[in-house]
Amino acid sequence: MVDDIIVAEGLVKRFGKLTAVDHVDVRIRNGEIFGILGPNGAGKTTTVRLLTTMDLPDEGRIFINGLDTSTQFVDARRRIGIIQQQHSLDKDISVRENIIHHALMQGLSLKEGRKRMMELAETMELTDRLDTLVSSLSGGWKKRVSIVCSMIHHPDILFMDEPTTGLDTQSRNLLWKLIRNLNHSGTTIFLTTHYIYEAENLCDRISIIDDGKIIAEGTPKELIEELGNVTLVRTDSDEPQFSYFRTREEAKEAAKDVGGEFSVMIRKTTLEDVFLELTGRTV
Repeated sequence: MVDDIIVAEGLVKRFGKLTAVDHVDVRIRNGEIFGILGPNGAGKTTTVRLLTTMDLPDEGRIFINGLDTSTQFVDARRRIGIIQQQHSLDKDISVRENIIHHALMQGLSLKEGRKRMMELAETMELTDRLDTLVSSLSGGWKKRVSIVCSMIHHPDILFMDEPTTGLDTQSRNLLWKLIRNLNHSGTTIFLTTHYIYEAENLCDRISIIDDGKIIAEGTPKELIEELGNVTLVRTDSDEPQFSYFRTREEAKEAAKDVGGEFSVMIRKTTLEDVFLELTGRTV
């Protein structure tokens, strides 16, 4: 297995006059949780469709575990699993039947499929619900079934498109735990999310995309440090003003120069600050 499980070079995707993905490079390391953040319409969904071979780039190349998707498409496609926002489960049959169906579709024998199903069902805490109809499951439980179906063929990397959208807080936190368990068992995870807190707490590295271009990449800590670890917020009757500093001492010194008509607050910088500074605090 190669060090970089996904390598994308110079990806371009156009829709008429719109360039949705504009010369994007992506490297996803084997064994990491990698996230992509971006405003609506920034190009992250199109980028994911390209990386998962669901769509073809107009320019650029993609390698999945060393396999060139332009010439080794079938073998490369077998290396990935995909969890989309809208699940593809059959609601009128049981969890067990859904999983076995996916196993057979992926070329596993019935014996192999059953063995793999029981392994994954234990990881995803689904064992007691295998004979439950999918139609009777909550959104969180359906998400777990979808993960098992996508992992049934032992993919090297699992793509998860906004995996916790629509889940309540309890279900979201439980799914975070299960994602970490999958990663600790050796699966590389690629996720898109609208929840910046989710990216900050789950991802080893993050790319921020805007207007079809990658504008920042690094660990959450690196991205925050580049902006400044401490934030000084100055408020008055208008919009708050944000300044960033390496240390709290520097921020305190700067606060002394703020006029009496303003109120100030000093706090830790978050990944949300980084995201908003790079992509715009106003729409």
